[in-house]
Amino acid sequence: MSKRNKIIYRIVKVLFSIMMLIGVATYAFNYDIVSARFDGLGYPTYIILLLGVVKVLGLIAIWFSKSRLLKEWTYAGFVFVLILGVIAHLAINDNEYAPALISLILAVTSYVFHRKEQLNVVSQIK
Repeated sequence: MSKRNKIIYRIVKVLFSIMMLIGVATYAFNYDIVSARFDGLGYPTYIILLLGVVKVLGLIAIWFSKSRLLKEWTYAGFVFVLILGVIAHLAINDNEYAPALISLILAVTSYVFHRKEQLNVVSQIK
């Protein structure tokens, strides 16, 4: 992987992580507001805690796991959750889809550059 691609990958991964941590902090410190928003979206409020924990565990997997399979599934999980978030906001037309959409773009970009890095490592081994 070129130096430019490594820099892009790291910057995007950091920005994605910040977006996810902001979401987790919002879940923790503004629970009443988040709970009302989840009700408005039609989601049960009991998944707020679960989403917060899963997001933190997902970030740990992306940053520290050596398992390629775990990282693949982690990125897939983030993408699914973020797509559902964008769709939910668009469905109720509350114009609050931007953070989920930005996070989705960052997740996909991070994944693409992660794959480029993995393919580069494999090609160097051969």
